[in-house]
Amino acid sequence: MAKVTPSRISAQKIMGDLRLASKKGDRAALSLALDQMRTLAHSPKYWEKYLTLLRNPLARLVDMVVIKQGERIAHQKGWKLPKTAPAAEKPRKPKKAEKTRAARPRGAAGSTAQISLFE
Repeated sequence: MAKVTPSRISAQKIMGDLRLASKKGDRAALSLALDQMRTLAHSPKYWEKYLTLLRNPLARLVDMVVIKQGERIAHQKGWKLPKTAPAAEKPRKPKKAEKTRAARPRGAAGSTAQISLFE
């Protein structure tokens, strides 16, 4: 029987990298933490570890902003959001600006010139 090796990704290491990235703006630490979080999020083998990691608010914020895994995990768990009623569409009126823009040539005398910042 094959021996199962433990994962090299630890939640403490990920949280340390996220804290370092949030305090000092370290892009390398952020990219390492994101890569490890993606590994946990995209593999069903590590979902338990990922869900325990999401107890931390900083990890949850990174998940919502960057990884966006919440919907996939909810689908796998069978959770469903209540259906909302579709919004009624309003009839669109033709805009006057569309007609005037087409008739006016570009670079008209009425436009203001941008000031150079290097003079």
